[in-house]
Amino acid sequence: MLPLFMRSIKFIVGLGFVFVLFLALIGTITGLIKEPPQATAEEEFHHHPKELALKSDGLLGKFDNQQLQRGFLVYEKVCASCHSLSLVSFRDLRQIGYSEAEVKKIAKDWPMKQPAQDPKAGTWGERDNLPSDRFPKVYYPGTGTPPDLSLMTKARHGGPAYVYSLLTGYEEKQPAELLARFPGAKTPEGSHFNPYFANLNIAMPPPLTSENQVTYSDGTRATVDQMAKDVSAFLVWTAEPTMQTRHQAGLAVVLFLLIATGLAYGAYLTVWRGVKH
Repeated sequence: MLPLFMRSIKFIVGLGFVFVLFLALIGTITGLIKEPPQATAEEEFHHHPKELALKSDGLLGKFDNQQLQRGFLVYEKVCASCHSLSLVSFRDLRQIGYSEAEVKKIAKDWPMKQPAQDPKAGTWGERDNLPSDRFPKVYYPGTGTPPDLSLMTKARHGGPAYVYSLLTGYEEKQPAELLARFPGAKTPEGSHFNPYFANLNIAMPPPLTSENQVTYSDGTRATVDQMAKDVSAFLVWTAEPTMQTRHQAGLAVVLFLLIATGLAYGAYLTVWRGVKH
């Protein structure tokens, strides 16, 4: 008798919990219907990345070494003082058309050096970069370190289009509609309004501000738009330098499978020719 009574109590308690959860669910749904959540400034005014077409796009895409070298120049002259490229070695630059001598010079002349220990004195100092070294990391002790750019086009939705949009998306002031609807969304002191950034305000000042910040050796006009496209293309390569080789290998495998399938089907027809089913 007692076990039956205990089971009944458990059943009633369980039904009570289910009933309470059901009431909570009904209350939540009713509240959302009566007072739907208000959109935030970020949701209303954040822009999706602009369209960006690169020669490396698609299964048949190939890297344009001239553009990659222009993009590296933009990184070197504009971005490298703040952003690391710590997953890339200097010698990797040979993949985009630089000679061994050029790579050695780039490594030796790089402003940031490699830490080195003096075995005799037991102290730490610096040495010139070697082609085998990775690009030195940029540190800002106590103030926060800007993100590393090695995998940036893989880490952000939109990839190169995001980078391009961010670099060309700075606006001198916020839209009047934004301030009218969201007075508390005013850009803080020391930040810059950029609708392509997640929270609309970014601490990084516009890095590309005028034409001819760099001088391209191939004669390409170094507009802000062109520099943004070139450095975006370069960061596609840093994130996946083997992409072109991988695409070529994949196409070769697909072609092999198609031929093998055709040969197998032909063999099937030959073997079973004349055999009645």
